[in-house]
Amino acid sequence: MYTASDLRKGLRIKIDNEPYIITEFNFVKPGKGQALYRSKLKNMITGSQFERTFRSVDTFEPADLREKRMQYLYKEGEKYCFMDNENYEQVFLTEGQVGDAKNFLIDNIEAEVLFFEDRPLGISLPNFVDLIVTKADPWAKGDSVSGNTKPVTVQTGYQLQVPPFVEEGEKIRIDTRSGEYLTRVKG
Repeated sequence: MYTASDLRKGLRIKIDNEPYIITEFNFVKPGKGQALYRSKLKNMITGSQFERTFRSVDTFEPADLREKRMQYLYKEGEKYCFMDNENYEQVFLTEGQVGDAKNFLIDNIEAEVLFFEDRPLGISLPNFVDLIVTKADPWAKGDSVSGNTKPVTVQTGYQLQVPPFVEEGEKIRIDTRSGEYLTRVKG
């Protein structure tokens, strides 16, 4: 159990059988009376946010969250299928739960799937993925209007800016946290 004095930004707690993460936290000591803890909470299932004030005597349960290494298999409509590497069970996540990671999902990629009491909430990918460029317009030498980058499309349909020397069919490394080009990959 947590007490109000344990609260801090990033802490995950359970309120009314739902997991919440603290996004902002302030300690307030009025002139009279007891100390207050003002916080902003975000529901980890629905994404809704609200502010709440707690007293120092309030207690909280830690949210039962765990991560499981799973393998991405396929997309079916608006759902993404992941398989547990240990027991081969499959779970489906919605597009909202997958978020921007959908831009980097390729068959058989390993991801960490976050669960709350056996309900999948979201995923986190490795920091870097290697994807094949499927569309790259030629870059005209001396084309200074567009700068030193050009747009390309990778195998997942994601578009990003890369240096002009990157060609169609090449494999490039992308940072999944920022969505930016890092380097070309040989082989």
